[in-house]
Amino acid sequence: MLEQQLSNFASLGAGWVLWLLIGLSVLCVAVAIERLIILAVHKSPEGALMEALQAFLDGGPAEGLSEKLRGIKGAEARVLSAGVEAGRRGGPASAEEALTATAALERGRLDQRLIVLGTVGSNAPFVGLFGTVLGIIQAFHDLALDSDDGASAVMAGISEALIATAVGLIVAIPAVVLYNAFQRVNKERTTRLSYLSHMLLSRLRDDPAAARRVTGQA
Repeated sequence: MLEQQLSNFASLGAGWVLWLLIGLSVLCVAVAIERLIILAVHKSPEGALMEALQAFLDGGPAEGLSEKLRGIKGAEARVLSAGVEAGRRGGPASAEEALTATAALERGRLDQRLIVLGTVGSNAPFVGLFGTVLGIIQAFHDLALDSDDGASAVMAGISEALIATAVGLIVAIPAVVLYNAFQRVNKERTTRLSYLSHMLLSRLRDDPAAARRVTGQA
């Protein structure tokens, strides 16, 4: 009973596997476009951000930095703003905790859905190979039903089945390239977040006057 059901499933051939691979390729393209939009939307303008931070590092008030950051969009601005606001309430220690937590949240936002690209990139070749195996099984099944023209039928079936492996590789290679590219961009972005956070903390820790202004002390 089970053997017959498996045989019926194998006789479906590689056609449905090809459609699955096409669907996965469309999904990867959609994820890549969505990630590009997210990266663009959540990137702080470098000039405005560095100008605001540098003014604070040069001795400006924390309140001025906080006000400027509220007018800047992007992940970097949100992380620094969270640090300044937490420091206002609890000092440098609270600022450090807020910077770490907000940076982790932003990293999670950057890495979101990249698992789709990684999974497709690593498994699409196996899906294609599975389709090839099904196609070969179907070819030999057709040979058993029609042995008169068996050789040509098997060769044609195997040729069609190998297309599934080729399509699997075609889907996997761009997915892996996109996954690695986004991972590299995200690593650079998180490194920048860490750099900006430490620059802010260096002022709050080393300049007691700055820390007092953040906490509202005289």
